[in-house]
Amino acid sequence: MPIGSIERKDTVPAYIARAPAEARAQLEQLRATIRSVAPDATELVSYRMPGYAYPGHSGGGVFVWFALYRSHISLFLRSAAIADHHRELANYTTTKSAVHLPLSQKIPRDLVRKLVRASLRNMKEDQLRAG
Repeated sequence: MPIGSIERKDTVPAYIARAPAEARAQLEQLRATIRSVAPDATELVSYRMPGYAYPGHSGGGVFVWFALYRSHISLFLRSAAIADHHRELANYTTTKSAVHLPLSQKIPRDLVRKLVRASLRNMKEDQLRAG
């Protein structure tokens, strides 16, 4: 379960502010990296995690979430984004829909940008297929 409590009408800045001090800079950097790819996306808290969405698209339009855990930050993406980048993710623990970014390492900004772009593209492609 992610670290930190979430209030009913929480915000991403509040989520980050409640995180342990040693993780805040990485959370802020991750947030800024996501925003650099999708600056006009709606920022929200969903499933007790910060997320980014373009409402009106499939799956509620959410294409990325993140959550702080004890030893890592999980970056949750559309599963095709992870599958399509499996070679680049070989040094990370992954699941079908998440990449675990160790707190002991810097945020891999270029990789995160690439993954967020792919997840966003997957969301738009899903919308086109749904017609």
